[in-house]
Amino acid sequence: MTWHVDAEDLRAYARGELAPPALWSADTHLVACAQCRGVLAEVGDPDRVDAGWERLDAELDAPRPGVFEGLLMRLGVADHTARLLAATPVLRRSWLGAVVAVLVMSVVAAHAGTAAASPTLFLALAPLLPLGGVALSYGPALDPTYEMAVVAPMHGFRLLMVRTVAVLTAVLGLSGLATLALPGYGLGALAWLLPALALTSTGLVLTARLGPVLAPSLVGGVWVALLLAARAYDAGATPVPFTAAGQGVAAAVAALAGGLLFFVRDRFDRFQGDAV
Repeated sequence: MTWHVDAEDLRAYARGELAPPALWSADTHLVACAQCRGVLAEVGDPDRVDAGWERLDAELDAPRPGVFEGLLMRLGVADHTARLLAATPVLRRSWLGAVVAVLVMSVVAAHAGTAAASPTLFLALAPLLPLGGVALSYGPALDPTYEMAVVAPMHGFRLLMVRTVAVLTAVLGLSGLATLALPGYGLGALAWLLPALALTSTGLVLTARLGPVLAPSLVGGVWVALLLAARAYDAGATPVPFTAAGQGVAAAVAALAGGLLFFVRDRFDRFQGDAV
């Protein structure tokens, strides 16, 4: 070593009174200098010094924030909230890639049909994507970070809402971009939006009682059955959920489910690991 930390600085360091940037310099130097560590042990309170080294070890061992997590923190999101959002499984590239693939295939299918065809496949699949994304973002059966989420300093309902907003922002944004690839269908290409909100909010309400696997599976099954029944009744007509009346019903269901979700919010805090 060509230099050593001044004795007075070491005393201030031991008292926890050394301010940056001298504090940072002393931290870095003490890691490599046994002589200064020996002086520090003589002039400082051993308990305070040990506590300082424990904090330094914890800081060095802490995982580095990723790009997405760092961006959230710079936008003002609390560090623990950013960590839980970044750990959301459905915000990883594999899930988002699968969503993009489904949307691309449905858009291609719409353009491959006849001139009079409607983007039925796209309208049918788009509402299921946010429902599935929310289901995969919460619960012990599907979320590999569930144990970390349980001990996070926030209520279960708030965690669910944070991840739901993140999933909806990502999936609805991608679906909106896919809608731009269907300009020939006008506003009819947006008929998936209200059903998507209705399915997602209904799935969330039922999750409080049925769990994060059964609830979205049941809601998705009812949606598929409804579309199949409408097709069997009149294959050439616009499916009922995408008519004006169907859109009104979807909006009402979304509003009703949103209100019910507020009343059952406490049940997510008592959510047990054996729920399915």
